Amino acid sequence: MMMDVTNALAVIRALETQGVEVWLGDGGWGVDALLSEQTRPHKDVDLIVRVDQAEAAVQALQGLGFAVAEGRLSSCFVLRDQQERSVDVHPVVFDAEGNGNYTMENGEVWVYEAAWFGGAGTLQGEPVRCLTAQGQVACHTGYELDEEDRRDMAALHKRFSVDLLPEQESPVR
Repeated sequence: MMMDVTNALAVIRALETQGVEVWLGDGGWGVDALLSEQTRPHKDVDLIVRVDQAEAAVQALQGLGFAVAEGRLSSCFVLRDQQERSVDVHPVVFDAEGNGNYTMENGEVWVYEAAWFGGAGTLQGEPVRCLTAQGQVACHTGYELDEEDRRDMAALHKRFSVDLLPEQESPVR
């Protein structure tokens, strides 16, 4: 099942209502929020929360029918509901400089730079916090990008003039 904008917003608002700090992460809804429009369907919503609020996040989303389906609250975890909608959560520990340190499943730490947390976007005209365009670009490296990723990066480049890495550029056709 796809995660539509109404459900993505419901997830974000449920977390915020419970005092959980939440950002749309490096993924489709985060890009679409920056662009202020939905550009494609999304199978999940990718979120960043503070690791010390991970349990509160799980509790908040239980009210919407979500339960932890995989992962660990100290690392990446996924919640799903009975309709198979997914919420992919990346819990971070903020350091003294405001960087978000995310421990991946393999034990490596990915650092979301402090400046990336300053993104502001909209979904259906409602303001949401998200990673900046620069943060999105930086997070889309180190793996084989698919065509959706390349289109997302091209849209961010066009709108925000953010520099892309060579592997993020769409091949000329």
